[in-house]
Amino acid sequence: MGRIFMITLEGRIYSCKHCFTHLALLDDIISKSFHCGHGKAYLFDKVVNITEGEKEERMMMTGLHTVVDIFCVGCGSIVGWKYVRTSSEISSSSASLISFQGLVA
Repeated sequence: MGRIFMITLEGRIYSCKHCFTHLALLDDIISKSFHCGHGKAYLFDKVVNITEGEKEERMMMTGLHTVVDIFCVGCGSIVGWKYVRTSSEISSSSASLISFQGLVA
């Protein structure tokens, strides 16, 4: 693996609750009314400073989805998941959404 460069965001941001690495801008939020198994989650269309885990099929409240867990590059903590492909119950426009849990605004 090569050297990892962290991106510093300007403006109102969301960051990792463990190490405060910048992850997303407030302006990139799509929805705050999303829920996951851990409680409230936010949907973003753009994030930075993350790495992705392996693809897996996961049953969610809206059906079966292909997702990858996403991890903070600063500390390695899991910060959420990313939709890779969605099932027929969800429109194809949600195919690249990222869901974060445990963020600090």
